Amino acid sequence: MIVTDDALDRTAAVKVMAALERDLFGAGAWSERAIAQELDAPARAYYFDVDDEEGDDGTGPRIRGYAGYWYDGYDAQVMTIGVARDHQREGIGRALLKRMIADAKAAGAERMLLEVRVDNDAALALYRSIGFERMGLRRRYYQPEGVDAYTMSLELRPRVVGFAAN
Repeated sequence: MIVTDDALDRTAAVKVMAALERDLFGAGAWSERAIAQELDAPARAYYFDVDDEEGDDGTGPRIRGYAGYWYDGYDAQVMTIGVARDHQREGIGRALLKRMIADAKAAGAERMLLEVRVDNDAALALYRSIGFERMGLRRRYYQPEGVDAYTMSLELRPRVVGFAAN
């Protein structure tokens, strides 16, 4: 089940998200402090995929995945998306991404943007299957590893082409 960040215990959600970040992204993971600041930042929307069972720590449902985006009035920028290793390939990442796309579109966004590691084949396949197209390359974007990132975009509103009147 996908819920917004305000449906969860804030402290527990930050701790779980930080643990998932460390496992998924290693040296490039966001710290608990960075996550808390991100959740508090303006124009952000964050989502969590949770199951109905109580977590091992007794703080509420277990978080299996998370995702968030920033919206500035035109573009929606995916900030992060991650799914626990033992729940990957279950459709959680796709569901989170589709929820973000739907909500960004409903908010008026015309395009969704993201960066993805050039070596993240699973994420690239997911993004392409939803319709994201590669725009460019950001060299050494992911630090501290210095891994390149593709920039990708998805049009959320059809572009209207004007016709000249004769």
